[in-house]
Amino acid sequence: MSLYPCYKYLIYIPFLILWTLLNFLGVAVVAPFSPRKASRWFGGLWGRGLVRAVPARLHIAGLEHIDPVKSYVLVANHLSLMDIPILYGWLPLDLKWIMKKEVRKIPVIGIATAMLGHIFLDRSNHIAAIRELQQVKANLQPGTSILFFPEGTRSRDGSLHAFKMGAFYLARDLDIPLLPISLRGTEAILTPDGMDLHPGAAEMIIHPAIPVEDVRACSGEQLRDRARDIIGSQL
Repeated sequence: MSLYPCYKYLIYIPFLILWTLLNFLGVAVVAPFSPRKASRWFGGLWGRGLVRAVPARLHIAGLEHIDPVKSYVLVANHLSLMDIPILYGWLPLDLKWIMKKEVRKIPVIGIATAMLGHIFLDRSNHIAAIRELQQVKANLQPGTSILFFPEGTRSRDGSLHAFKMGAFYLARDLDIPLLPISLRGTEAILTPDGMDLHPGAAEMIIHPAIPVEDVRACSGEQLRDRARDIIGSQL
């Protein structure tokens, strides 16, 4: 009988709670002075710690396609909650996340993400969502990137589902490159629902950015289809 369930409940879950609280304290101290530094220092530490403690192995391809001083709209497929610490832990970017408004209600995580300037959308209220994205456009700082899971939720069957349009309209509105990312294997580490956690390996593939010239030339629908084809090519 595997001893891993004992490790998960007696060590990993208490570590997850404590590690999240410790990094939240770091965010609370630093974010009022520099949300960007708080995000990179403590968000990165949080993500790497949670992945390594599983333990999970991560293979990354394509980091050379990222310029840390540029802004991007990032789009990634979504297989598991483990996607979040992977992206946060290893992407060398000041990330702002597009999240469901329900995340704001999660203890500690909701407060920390709000302090870091992440964006909560009410997907049941289209007008409110548009208003929030317009505010994002007005406040975007150079070197800050915005991440979407354009499927809107985790894939329960591992397949790549239809993409919503928000990321692609926003890339055009902001006039910045679009960066597609493929994630593989995260659902085998942490199932899409619940805490069925297993040691394993995952992969993050960072594709070349769709340059701003192409973003300008393409419609939102063309960008959506192009990004979905790129992400799907590695799944």
